[in-house]
Amino acid sequence: MDFDISGARIFFRIPTGIPILGDILISETLVVTWIVMALITGLCIWLTRDLKVEKVSKKQAVAEWLVELAENFVRNNTGGTRFDKLIPFVAALFATSVISNLISLVGLRSPTADLSTEAAWAVVVFIMITYQKINAGGLLGYMKGFTEPIAVMTPFNILSELATPVSMACRHFGNILSGVVINGLIYAALAAGSAALLGLLPGAVGDFLSKIPILDVGLPAILSVYFDWFSGVMQAFIFSMLTVMYIANAAEG
Repeated sequence: MDFDISGARIFFRIPTGIPILGDILISETLVVTWIVMALITGLCIWLTRDLKVEKVSKKQAVAEWLVELAENFVRNNTGGTRFDKLIPFVAALFATSVISNLISLVGLRSPTADLSTEAAWAVVVFIMITYQKINAGGLLGYMKGFTEPIAVMTPFNILSELATPVSMACRHFGNILSGVVINGLIYAALAAGSAALLGLLPGAVGDFLSKIPILDVGLPAILSVYFDWFSGVMQAFIFSMLTVMYIANAAEG
């Protein structure tokens, strides 16, 4: 899908797929997600090769620093070591989210700009939250919780429970997609302004230069520091922090 804005074109790519093996659909989001997972796996293998107890290399020092960051992140948000078992999951979730958000910098479509990605993550987190609640108070206690403080609140409590994964998914998706759309609009506006400004030059020179989006150089890169780098890392941090806090609160009953 594309929209023409005064001679400049802005493209909003719709996830498409190639059907293989019957009804199986391989979408662009799925392919880029595989690339993200391959990058993370390769990075982990590279960082953890030739580990030593003494005279550690700079590579091993970076790996240990990353592990400490993950440990401190979970422990600081749960108040202790009780939820250390969540560290690998949260670290993997954060790394996947960050790389998925930033991979658009190399021209690939960010998987997190597709709601299905965040929805899948949110469903996994919701299952973990529900498990912790049942584990803390038992199945009957979990079911009874929907009737508190009075039975008439049951439908609202159920909606509130279901709203947790929905809000987590939509918050992450909305912020990433908005950055993609805003960047696209900025590129289109600057290209249109460049065409209009340089088109004022007389003769063939103006005709030639008006086709080159000169104004697209510089400013979009500066704005990308926020919309891609800062926002991408921040959204990954928020999603991971909410995951830890929801699961920890659920375990408290």
